[in-house]
Amino acid sequence: MRLVSAEPRLVVFYLVPEFTMMAFSSAIEALRMANAALGHEAYSWRVATADGGKVRASCGLTLDSDSSIAEERQRLVTHQRPALAIACGGKDVHRHAHRAAEAWLRECRHRGVAIGSLCTGAHILAKAGLLNEKKCALHWESIPGFVEAFRGVDVNTGIYEVDGNIFTCAGGAAAFDMMLHIIQRDVGEEVIGSICELALVDRVRGPGDRQRLPFAQRVGVQDRTVMMLVEKMEQSLADPMQIDELTASVGLSRRQIERIFRNELRCSPARYYLKLRLERAQHLLVQTSMPVVEVAIACGFVSASHFSKCYRETYGCSPQDTRNRNSHSKRSPARRLREFAAAA
Repeated sequence: MRLVSAEPRLVVFYLVPEFTMMAFSSAIEALRMANAALGHEAYSWRVATADGGKVRASCGLTLDSDSSIAEERQRLVTHQRPALAIACGGKDVHRHAHRAAEAWLRECRHRGVAIGSLCTGAHILAKAGLLNEKKCALHWESIPGFVEAFRGVDVNTGIYEVDGNIFTCAGGAAAFDMMLHIIQRDVGEEVIGSICELALVDRVRGPGDRQRLPFAQRVGVQDRTVMMLVEKMEQSLADPMQIDELTASVGLSRRQIERIFRNELRCSPARYYLKLRLERAQHLLVQTSMPVVEVAIACGFVSASHFSKCYRETYGCSPQDTRNRNSHSKRSPARRLREFAAAA
């Protein structure tokens, strides 16, 4: 056992509105089970919010907090300084930016406190400037918007990432795996098996494990050629390859590839490629405030008009309609009522 201090190792979880409950509870449970397996309180934790008040999770449940960011900043110069500070994100994390929280995280880093994030919490760390030239992980659905916003961050598509004393994970059950990694570093390998037994977990996943099911399992594809070509498509959405270039890379004719795609995916390679690019565009429209023309360029379209035409044909609405609808759905019922009354 490497953790020999009489004092519990303190972890502070900073929760933003609409944080993901599954990721947060998975991290907390890993610490609780570590204490149970060790037979003493090796870890303690507290919950911080921006103002020290209640915070609502994306599932609708509301939690009390133990402290505010202002209190946490004061505690950094006392014996109550944490060993680890973790930012817990969730839906629309970019809407909940908080300068004092970002300053607190920078101060934590400066004072030797380890830093971490759950789910989309990597946005918070990146906004604070803590991920520049660093590797990180976050939920696959949020990656398109993140990489456009933070070009200096190396995003990993695994379930979690460790870069020095910075720990980031994709959220969900991956939070449990990341915390197991941290606990193993602290107390050794032997306790991890006991935690897994308590949690009914049959194996410990590593940082390189997939976030999503393999493409073949998601859509039921069996043909290896299709899998290879789709992987190449996914890697070049911003700068699309010509179909002839794709087919040449696998040593088959265009006609052969067309036939295989129609058998496996019920569409042509070009149509499937377009579908992938439009899906990425939809994520960017919802997750970012990038102008429509920049979204078009980021998804490999030569013009905003061509992008809008393809988007409307696929989704039945314009790119701006998608953004407006998403923005409207985030307004509170009271605000929507006021807007309705004013329009009347």
